[in-house]
Amino acid sequence: MAFKTRITEMFGVETPILMGGMTGVGYGELVAAVAEAGALGFITAHMFPSGTALKEEIDKVRGLTSKPFGVNLTLLPSINPIPYDEYREAIIESGLTIVETAGRAPTDHLPAFKEAGVRVIHKCTSVRHSESAVRKGVDVISIDGFECAGHPGEDDVGLVVLLPATVDALPDTPIVASGGMADGRGLVAALALGADAVNMGTRFCATQEAAIHSHVKRKIVENTELDTVLVGRPFRNTARVARNAVSEEVATIQRNPNTTFDEVKHLMAGARGRDLVYGQGDMDGGIWSAGQSQALIHDVPTCKELVANIMAEAEAVRSRIDRIAG
Repeated sequence: MAFKTRITEMFGVETPILMGGMTGVGYGELVAAVAEAGALGFITAHMFPSGTALKEEIDKVRGLTSKPFGVNLTLLPSINPIPYDEYREAIIESGLTIVETAGRAPTDHLPAFKEAGVRVIHKCTSVRHSESAVRKGVDVISIDGFECAGHPGEDDVGLVVLLPATVDALPDTPIVASGGMADGRGLVAALALGADAVNMGTRFCATQEAAIHSHVKRKIVENTELDTVLVGRPFRNTARVARNAVSEEVATIQRNPNTTFDEVKHLMAGARGRDLVYGQGDMDGGIWSAGQSQALIHDVPTCKELVANIMAEAEAVRSRIDRIAG
């Protein structure tokens, strides 16, 4: 029996499962594999140097699947200018109608997206920011609990509270549950708490099609819920990353309340992690994002196998609940 929600209906996807944008991971081949598996994946725009390059990646995915997919725009301050306007125009010109945004609210991009019929999913880490984003015109909220990889915000609220609180505040807005999601049990739990879909990041990193080193995938399988570290908290830019020598060093340095970002900048550089960890498999080469959901990941399947397994487990959980209720 299918799981039909406002998200599956809105975007025409077979399952209520999303793979949001991930720096260093969200390339076309993985996005196409996610789409072919019946889930909704997103190309990560800022990995490409121009709108033209992003358009080429979109065309590549279109050559691999006819199913829905989208593009992620992570809107953050940057030392080097990011061609967001070019990305927006490339998305519109390509005819894509699904965008995921993160970071600041996509206020300046919404008018053009609305005119082109593009629906926007905005990632938030609090109820108040979710309400603000909806007032500004986004169509869907993806709410990130404290368990998530990457940036969990500064409030430290777990998804089991944050999700229903967001649903209560925004009953007319489809909500995606993100953070700690990795299997069918989590999917059913999220739906029970009012979500219309789940977003899985770390889980999709541990798939055959993810273009990252096999050492990373093996480490995700080996790790537990204790194998993450919060870095950047003194600078109000908290990030959850995998526990390794570099993240432990950053954690030690930032215990000093007078620590400045310049003291850890070389350790926290994303390019270093992508090159040495994702690229070369040096697990202590730099920081790399991973969520507490590592504890729930025990294999490295294809995307097709993963989505099928999640949905089969979700159906089994739903049947178990039905038996209990009966």
